Amino acid sequence: MDRHIAFGRVHNFRDLGGYRGHEGRTVRWGRLYRSDALSKMDDADWARFTELGVRTVIDLRYPWEIERAGRVREHAGLAYHNLSIEHRPYRQADQDADLPTGPFLAEKYTEVAEDGVAELRQALDVIAAADNAPVVFHCASGKDRTGLVAALVLALLDVPEDVIVADYALTELASERLVADWVARSGNPPTWRGYGRAPAEVMTLFLAWVTDNYGSLRGYAEQRLGIDEPFVTRLRATLLTP
Repeated sequence: MDRHIAFGRVHNFRDLGGYRGHEGRTVRWGRLYRSDALSKMDDADWARFTELGVRTVIDLRYPWEIERAGRVREHAGLAYHNLSIEHRPYRQADQDADLPTGPFLAEKYTEVAEDGVAELRQALDVIAAADNAPVVFHCASGKDRTGLVAALVLALLDVPEDVIVADYALTELASERLVADWVARSGNPPTWRGYGRAPAEVMTLFLAWVTDNYGSLRGYAEQRLGIDEPFVTRLRATLLTP
């Protein structure tokens, strides 16, 4: 099943619908999307985007990234939230060429999970409060910060871990175009061979760390984000089919 929604300039826009979760109920289609930076949209992309009826955008990038690259276009009825969940800036493209992708990115995700507690909770609150209006959350490439939020939401919906890992790895279908974007901006290929990649090993290693430290992603959400059963019930009512 192709979850990618085709845009000209946005390469990693995906629908999170259809995954089977709590009590066999499935995530609603057209309700929750994940993406790379929406600031890249041209006029044709914007027309396609407005057809989706999105009413909430959660931008997970740093404020300085937004200042440099722009944000989603302002539009009547479109709520915008900048929640920068990462607190330790680094340049992926400039890492050593042979740095192992899985362990390196998994460690970065653990940093975000420990540092970005307040913003991660805010992002979940925004998603749960959106009722039936479609939501998009995104970062720059739509794989790292976006992948962590997607994993959290899907885990709270009782989507199995192997499915969460598989969803994460779907970014691999967009990796070539994400790298091409970098080359177009910088004039040179990235030094790190792992740039733009999202192998399943990354999420597998991160989930192993979560299990070792919190028992599960649900356990992490309860212990660090203050998620309780009423919140989970509300989130499931919002995102899962009846």
